[in-house]
Amino acid sequence: MEEKILSTQQIYNGRIVKLELHEVELPNGQHSKRELVRHPGAVAIVALDKNGDVLMVRQFRLAAGKVLLEIPAGTLNPDEAPLDCAVRELQEETGYKPGEIEPMGGIFVAPGYTTEFIHLFMATDLIESKLALDEDEFIELDRVSMKDALTRIESGEIIDGKTISGLLRAARKLGV
Repeated sequence: MEEKILSTQQIYNGRIVKLELHEVELPNGQHSKRELVRHPGAVAIVALDKNGDVLMVRQFRLAAGKVLLEIPAGTLNPDEAPLDCAVRELQEETGYKPGEIEPMGGIFVAPGYTTEFIHLFMATDLIESKLALDEDEFIELDRVSMKDALTRIESGEIIDGKTISGLLRAARKLGV
């Protein structure tokens, strides 16, 4: 079932992603090409306030061509532990630090063409902190009940994969 990489050509080396073209040998001996987007990985956080509401962010996403409602998330820095990244991103995007934070597994975004893996976390006992958006981020904070968030998934309003995965895992963990 495995494919053997015969050659690799780097097509693009960007700030966040790298694009590679691989020639591979298939299990039947035939050769094929694979385009691969290398990504350093990311985190996404289901943050619950004292009322049990989920802190969510609205931001324009160029690839989707519209504003999406998402859980806070961000890209890992080189050699950064996912837990440290989750604490940093939560503070940067919401202005809160977690009193408690626990891992909820993770997801491959699209393993057919990218190495991006998103580590999922649930944060509780939030502590108000300094809002520290990156200079290229324009985000609106929103609070949504877990029940409403699940309804918005079912209605198609929430369409971001990491958000859907994180909310469903947190809802199951909470028994919602």
